[in-house]
Amino acid sequence: MQTLANWDGGPGPWILFFPLIWAAVVIGIVALLRRTVWRRGPWAAGARPSGDSPLAVLGRRFAFGEIDEDEYWRRLSVLDEQFGRKGGA
Repeated sequence: MQTLANWDGGPGPWILFFPLIWAAVVIGIVALLRRTVWRRGPWAAGARPSGDSPLAVLGRRFAFGEIDEDEYWRRLSVLDEQFGRKGGA
């Protein structure tokens, strides 16, 4: 009986490593793309457009009806204290 170790006339057992090498290459490319290019897109986890300030997000949530007026004013006063904004403007 012939086994892979005593195979005469074929590529040998090292041919089994080619699928593993290609899998490592594909996984490496996907990992590289996830860490660089895909992270900048709007689908990235936790991504927030750079121009959105916390006050703009709060105003948008109030405009869309996600929060009521009392919660809007309560959160606005906290943000005013946190960012040092004085006055109502």
